[in-house]
Amino acid sequence: MDRPVRSMDRELYIGDDRIADDGDCYVIAEVGHNHQGSVEKAMQLFEAAKDSGAHAVKLQKRSNRELYTREYYTRPYDHENSYGQTYGEHREFLEFERGEYQELQSYAAEIGITFFATAFDPTSVEFCEGLGMPAYKVASADLKNLPLLRLIAQTGKPMILSTGAATLADVRRGYEAVAEVNPNIALLQCTAVYPPDWEELDLRVIETYRELFPGAVVGLSSHDNGIAMALAAFMLGGRIVEKHFTLNRAWKGTDQSFSLEPQGLEKMIRDLRRTRRALGDGQKRIYPSETAATVKMGKKLVAARDLAPGETLTADDIASRSPGDGVPPCELDKFIGRRLRQAVGADQALSFEMIDELASLERELAQSTASSR
Repeated sequence: MDRPVRSMDRELYIGDDRIADDGDCYVIAEVGHNHQGSVEKAMQLFEAAKDSGAHAVKLQKRSNRELYTREYYTRPYDHENSYGQTYGEHREFLEFERGEYQELQSYAAEIGITFFATAFDPTSVEFCEGLGMPAYKVASADLKNLPLLRLIAQTGKPMILSTGAATLADVRRGYEAVAEVNPNIALLQCTAVYPPDWEELDLRVIETYRELFPGAVVGLSSHDNGIAMALAAFMLGGRIVEKHFTLNRAWKGTDQSFSLEPQGLEKMIRDLRRTRRALGDGQKRIYPSETAATVKMGKKLVAARDLAPGETLTADDIASRSPGDGVPPCELDKFIGRRLRQAVGADQALSFEMIDELASLERELAQSTASSR
């Protein structure tokens, strides 16, 4: 049976943002290459993500000639979303270099949104370190890449590991490789399909990760094209959600069609924040705002007919009717068998001041005496 790797506070800081069970969901707008190779479009995406309420925006950094074999780099890439005749040309077209990253860093700082990247290879890690990136995302495909994991772990920066197309053993191995030197880890449940079928999301893995990795913040990297699964992830204990983000799903690009547009991202973040507030602390309360509806729809005890002074009340003498601005029906038994001190008209609200306490005591004493014989 699997045992937790270790126990510690489930907490992670990225920049000034604290991510923990008692906080809001940390939302990453995954821009990826939806900027189409344009710094101007990337800035527009950053601004739209900030306006939608995202905590962070993220790009993907590759040193393409280092990352791919020569054969793969030079293979023809005849595809409707291609930006080059070969796969290498396509990738190079979409890649930003140092000056462009610096420009984007400055802009992100100006508008107040955290900016970091997924590093796919050692040169890209060095590149991101040179820019002082505040955190690293590790793609699902690199969960088994222990040399890369260990290299990033040595930076001491927070690491967010996606876990698509992986077994639990793969996740444990990757986690342990990082945790040896860097405790700042988040694990994201992920399905490496773009987009996946609903049955492939396996959201309950979030609970599994929380149980087995109590030191890790857990979340969801979701490639579905809606917003509801983020709320489900939050309810299961996820505190990071990463969603692909675009300005227009009809734009050219492999990730555009399943990305959220600004309105969708804004609604998702709004609902995540509402969900946290709506969960409360588990204490049952009555709120002053409930009073009007409770009185309107609630019931009180009233006389079912005209009643004379001295009558002993029976169940047939009492009715429950709205509005509920008097003695509630749960007190009915306290009236049965008691004498009225005054006349009560039909539909008049009953009160404890109307009944003779002595009559009830005499009845209870008589019943007790009879049962003892």
